[in-house]
Amino acid sequence: MITLALLQGRGFFESGEDSTTNGKERKEGREKMYKQVDSNLNFVEREKGIEKFWADNGIFQKSIDSRKDGPTYTFYDGPPTANGMPHIGHVETRAFKDMIPRYRTMKGCMVPRKAGWDTHGLPVELEVEKLLGLDGKEQVEEYGLAPFIDKCKESVWKYKGMWEDFSDIVGFWADMDDPYVTYDDNFIESEWWALKTIWDKKLLYKGFKIVPYCPRCGTPLSSHEVAQGYKAVKERSAIVRFRCVGEDAYFLAWTTTPWTLPSNVALCVNPEEIYCKVKAADGKTYYMAQALLDTVLGGLAEEGKAAYEVLETYKGSQLEYKEYEPLFTCAGEAAKKQKKKAHYVTCDTYVTMSDGTGIVHIAPAFGEDDASVGRKYELPFVQFVDGKGNMTEETPYGGRFVKDADPQILKDLEASGKLFDAPKFEHDYPFCWRCATPLLYYARESWFIKMTAVKDDLVRNNNTINWIPQSIGEGRFGNWLENIQDWAVSRNRYWGTPLNIWECECGHLHSVGSREELYRLSGNEEAKTVELHRPYIDAITIPCPECGKTMKRVPEVIDCWFDSGAMPFAQHHYPFENKELFEQQFPAQFISEAVDQTRGWFYSLLAESTLLFNKAPYENVIVMGLVLDEDGQKMSKSKGNAIDPFEALKTYGADAIRWYFYTSAAPWLPKRFSGKAVMEGQRKFMGTLWNTYAFFILYANIDGFDPTKYELEYDKLPVMDKWLLSRLNTVVGEVDNNLDNYRIPEAGKALQDFVDEMSNWYVRRSRERFWAKGMEQDKINAYMTLYTALVTICKAAAPMVPFLTEEIYQNMVRSVDASAPESIHLCDFPTAEEKYIDRKLEDAMGDVLDAVAMGRACRNDAVIKNRQPLSRMYIKADFTLEEFYTDIIKEELNVREVVFAEDVRDFTTYTFKPQLRTVGPKYGKQLGGIRKALADLDGNAAMDELNANEKLVFEADGVTVELGKEDLLIDMAQKEGYVSQEDNKLTVVLDTNLTQELIEEGFVYELISKIQTMRKDAGFEVMDHIRVSFNGNEMLWALAQKNGPVISGKVLAEELTCGAAYSVSKEWNVNGETVTIAIEKV
Repeated sequence: MITLALLQGRGFFESGEDSTTNGKERKEGREKMYKQVDSNLNFVEREKGIEKFWADNGIFQKSIDSRKDGPTYTFYDGPPTANGMPHIGHVETRAFKDMIPRYRTMKGCMVPRKAGWDTHGLPVELEVEKLLGLDGKEQVEEYGLAPFIDKCKESVWKYKGMWEDFSDIVGFWADMDDPYVTYDDNFIESEWWALKTIWDKKLLYKGFKIVPYCPRCGTPLSSHEVAQGYKAVKERSAIVRFRCVGEDAYFLAWTTTPWTLPSNVALCVNPEEIYCKVKAADGKTYYMAQALLDTVLGGLAEEGKAAYEVLETYKGSQLEYKEYEPLFTCAGEAAKKQKKKAHYVTCDTYVTMSDGTGIVHIAPAFGEDDASVGRKYELPFVQFVDGKGNMTEETPYGGRFVKDADPQILKDLEASGKLFDAPKFEHDYPFCWRCATPLLYYARESWFIKMTAVKDDLVRNNNTINWIPQSIGEGRFGNWLENIQDWAVSRNRYWGTPLNIWECECGHLHSVGSREELYRLSGNEEAKTVELHRPYIDAITIPCPECGKTMKRVPEVIDCWFDSGAMPFAQHHYPFENKELFEQQFPAQFISEAVDQTRGWFYSLLAESTLLFNKAPYENVIVMGLVLDEDGQKMSKSKGNAIDPFEALKTYGADAIRWYFYTSAAPWLPKRFSGKAVMEGQRKFMGTLWNTYAFFILYANIDGFDPTKYELEYDKLPVMDKWLLSRLNTVVGEVDNNLDNYRIPEAGKALQDFVDEMSNWYVRRSRERFWAKGMEQDKINAYMTLYTALVTICKAAAPMVPFLTEEIYQNMVRSVDASAPESIHLCDFPTAEEKYIDRKLEDAMGDVLDAVAMGRACRNDAVIKNRQPLSRMYIKADFTLEEFYTDIIKEELNVREVVFAEDVRDFTTYTFKPQLRTVGPKYGKQLGGIRKALADLDGNAAMDELNANEKLVFEADGVTVELGKEDLLIDMAQKEGYVSQEDNKLTVVLDTNLTQELIEEGFVYELISKIQTMRKDAGFEVMDHIRVSFNGNEMLWALAQKNGPVISGKVLAEELTCGAAYSVSKEWNVNGETVTIAIEKV
């Protein structure tokens, strides 16, 4: 990479006295055209300046207004909750959510980007409860619903300012002056329209279902919420003895939830499986599944005594209706009160033989399978757990939380002889994603949207979406849809969109779809203006058309995921307003969120869009992987490994972090975030681009070069300029195509590779053209080529690194061309111009680059610096190069001759060793002989045989041995005085034998390098002329005298001498020779 340190004294300004003096005169006689470029690679302060420039000049709004006649490309922003703080993962999502809209805007699209706030839901209530010192629903209602709701409204904006600052710092452009807010009455009214539409389709119903239920929050959770809260836990299960009626025997049944046992009303077996009645070694008789006998009873075996003896076998269906005694008297009493038969064996195929005993206990209030069996057999409904998750007073454990009751239940069963075993087991158990309380599967009255009725539509619509990666759309998300459950959409809480169902005690229900309808039905003027939240909306009643009594709104609010899924239409108050605008912006062309939204926002959007419009709400979705710490651990405050996004942005800058997220891995993969990785990406791309730009500005200021005064005349360009323009346009095409197809890392790699080639190949090889005296055509060509490349590649990179590219654009373009667009983000994305693309030229230069890279590797292997000239380099390849290109190789590798050879075996050979993993099993006894035979082979001849016949055949210890490439470890060895490298394309060999002439030339280049370093360290200007003295080494002084013109020309020395004590002096080791070099300005 070019650095300013290099620019200012280590070879970039090596030129003759005349040209430098001329440059000095030009510089002193003219005011600088461009702002001087700071060498500091800390971009944070520059980004603040650009942020202010955008804000002061309304650049974001201008980017939308300037494209108002273009095609609409809609981006939906998944709404964050403003009462939660941003984390480092939000930098990743906002980086992608900003970049694609910037790109599409530069491509000519009008890209509306309405910000939004997710303001409802339990997290807000919990925050307010904590603020007010309340604990649970009872205390909330004692405090008062109206003041509690008002506090919720205040709380949701707690971090609004922080989010807005965060977005500005990241460079995330969205309309935050007119955001959609999910608690806004217009937003809610649109949701009411949606719910009424679903109601009219008979897809919204009230059911009594087993739902995942949080006892702390007092509300059920939807299936996609449950999916977010699983944790691995170790608990005790229970294998319980249920005593048969009428015989001295027991059913052995297994449960993972001992707290459900007091509510037991039946047992269940698989009707198709085989069950056994056995006499066990503990003296008791048991019924259980044949397939699990050894697993469960095997531990009872003693020496000379079997664990059990099979007395009889049955098919599961033969045990149906066989009775047993109630495990707890409370369940028996409850069954009698309900006048329903209980405590007998039922049958269902859901019972498996994978674990347990093959017999499961049935408590219909606490599991969907149990409830299904209960409905089938009309079992009594026994629910000895209250809404807080505590055991009820009917049980011996009244008032205890269910999980806390488990140990006592097991203890009591043990004491009564009913517990056979209580094995520990580890499993994934669902916890509330909001408050971390263990969830219960609990029978609740709830309102459901019948998603199962539209499953085929969901699957079909999902198949129209371009998922990035496709595996999530087809796998994780697709599988979810294939097994979709009805959406438990109601919540027994306070702060949320009120469910728009009015109910009469006679049983009549009505769904209200608008304020106008509510006013019409109620006749209450307040319906036109009342706030659509509890408790205010609850005051509006409706006369029942069936019985004439008063209909009241049901107490539930809806799942806040319904709010976020409604944003495509509710943000526009559709269908009451903006019908045309909504239709123009639906569906979205692009959304992006983290992978944890697969069953969250991604699903709620698709669910509602399918229910209402029967189409997918988004066309393309990039799924983000989670951001982990540098060790691959999930970040959390409790672990102390969470990264403050503001600190990270303050330390590294937005562009550097954005670039890291774009290029470190595929978007959907987890990222191990570390400052070191961010800085490495910044150095490779941003630093290289910045320093190349700095090179241009430095010399353009010296020459007063104004690109508006010249044209790029292609026919007059030399090969290097044509090559750079060809690469530029090829890369622009690649970046455009990759971004158009949402291949983000690929676009980043193309940009980074080009910037590296522009800096470390084009500029380094062209730098002397910028030092030339005057402004002849070749110098104009160099300036215009580099200017074109820098400006064009900045435009192509602008969506990804918006701050850096704006900084460069303002200085390079706007400072000399007032007619240019005000911002780089108001420019068109560059177009690949085929007329400049020369594939043959790019291929040839690519071959040169490959050869140079391998030649440098050879020098590294031989530990020979590039300043030491070598006599020749041999290349074996399926191509040859014209003299122009071989001259480049000679210059780059400091070799005097490049020779293309069909065979380089005079300088290389091959050594072979047996691959023990494959040869050992075939020829184990002959390994010693095989090693010796391989070591004695003519390496080149053996390689020819191997390539021709795909095997080597030879004798070892009297045995014929045949070895293929997979059986051999092959190394290419160099002959003394030569060093080589090869790949599947070419082989290069460097002749490292040094003549006296080459050695002396190496000393001269080392002396030049040391003097240039001293110039730079002393702070001399580029154009300063100097005197040089070589002290303390006669041999090096003699060499300096012999090569005086070369040294003087390179370091701008007007005098070379020895023995002088100049102001700047330093002792050096030059290839083993000690010399003190002294310099001073003339």
